Amino acid sequence: MAPKRHEVDHARLAEIADRAGADAGGVPAEWLREYLPLLADVSRTGRRPDAAELSSMRACGESAARDGVPLRAIIDVHLSATWMAWPLLPGIAGSRRAEELRSAGEAVFRAADRSIVALVEGYERAQRMMIRREEALRREFIDDLLHGRRDLGALAERAARFGLRLAGSHVVAIAEAERPFYDGGPVSRHVEASLLNRFGLQDLMVATKEGLLVCVSSGYVEGVSEAFASLVQDMMTDDPSLRVAVGRAHHGPGGVVRSFEEARNVVALARRLQLPERVLRASDLLVLQVLLRDQAAITELVEAVLGPLRAARGGPGTLLETLFAYFATGGVATLTAGRLHVGVRTVTYRLERVRELTGYRLDNPIQRHALETATLGARLLGWPAETVTRPSAP
Repeated sequence: MAPKRHEVDHARLAEIADRAGADAGGVPAEWLREYLPLLADVSRTGRRPDAAELSSMRACGESAARDGVPLRAIIDVHLSATWMAWPLLPGIAGSRRAEELRSAGEAVFRAADRSIVALVEGYERAQRMMIRREEALRREFIDDLLHGRRDLGALAERAARFGLRLAGSHVVAIAEAERPFYDGGPVSRHVEASLLNRFGLQDLMVATKEGLLVCVSSGYVEGVSEAFASLVQDMMTDDPSLRVAVGRAHHGPGGVVRSFEEARNVVALARRLQLPERVLRASDLLVLQVLLRDQAAITELVEAVLGPLRAARGGPGTLLETLFAYFATGGVATLTAGRLHVGVRTVTYRLERVRELTGYRLDNPIQRHALETATLGARLLGWPAETVTRPSAP
């Protein structure tokens, strides 16, 4: 029995839902199970969709987002269903005058507009929630990865989700500046996009941690750390506080932690020693880390070699600063003078005073090495500004 003029033909609407889903690329017809009956009723009554119906459309959008249905497809299927169902909507099919058709059409288009807006709102809300959840999982993973917390086997399994294979070798590079880096900031976004575009998604991650910009990359892919350093410097050319440090390559999940800690230690050393280089490698500063491991020995060396500088007028500070600048510039007096903003003769005089007080000569390779090592040790220990005491004998 055919439906009456103002009745809804549910069977035909179900058929249209199937056709619209196929027309939109195979979207399931279930997304239309409430939409088409709503249009049919609106065409007949002229009413607006109520709060419950709009809430249902938002829920539909959320469900589509969670199921991975593209937003374009979900909008397409609803628009396709609208024009396919148009001739069958009771308010349209039953109109006998132009005024009735116009009124019914306006009601249908208004309802379609509000319904699809609600659909998109739900879809976008679900996407935001999924993005926040993914960001939270990523942040938790980064924290665990860089601090070596939790089971390393489980950490390796989680790493696959973010494109890292922790069984191999990895290198960590970090950037530090006075202004902390943060996720989504212009520098982190530009650096991450550029690196991923150049090196791909596998075994590469850029993130922030405690104000640092961190790059974890495979130790088997060359050029990542160099590109990271170059990109950061290009973005921060006017920031003199910027330092980039690169740890050594280490294997396994624990290797990422070791490389990260090496890079952080390098930045700390560079800050304490006031090194002029903006990019430093842990492999180049191993000698300094060795010195720090035996603080008793380096303390004794500093006191033995540089202790006599306390007899200088005004204390050892000026002479020690001259020695540090001299070694930092490769032993070139003119460069040392430029760095200290004094004349070359002043530098020469100060170096001669060092020889007179300590007995160590710069033209003697062994004595020069002792002076340079002691100078670095003094800067690491904060000597003489800080009190350096020898550890008591066991």
